[in-house]
Amino acid sequence: MAEHPIEGLMRTTMDNLKKMIDVNTIVGEPVETKDGKVIIPISKVSMGFVSGGSEFKQSDSDKNNSSYPFGGGSGAGVSVQPIAFLVVGEDVRLLPATEMNYVERLLDNVPELLKDLIKNFKKKKENIEEENFNPS
Repeated sequence: MAEHPIEGLMRTTMDNLKKMIDVNTIVGEPVETKDGKVIIPISKVSMGFVSGGSEFKQSDSDKNNSSYPFGGGSGAGVSVQPIAFLVVGEDVRLLPATEMNYVERLLDNVPELLKDLIKNFKKKKENIEEENFNPS
């Protein structure tokens, strides 16, 4: 069975997208600084893809022709947005490329807040135990 023309359109679009997007698009090429640190850019990649076609009615004289009377098109869009930089040296740090909003800042501080809460509860428990201690 012969390939439908829309299949060729889709294959060409997908092949070109594969050429544009690789791992270096999301995790960029590492850059080494003079002090020995390595900086790796991290990006968010969004992609959209569309393909469509239409077959037209054949006239009686065209019925013997094996090719489809076909019209079609395809397209794609790609957006690359830097989100952070991974800095590797004596330690590893993740530096956001954009300013964090309120919720992100709150979530970023949750581990420290939990440590403080646990510390305060332990301290309060120790104080209560000292008050209730009766050596007699």
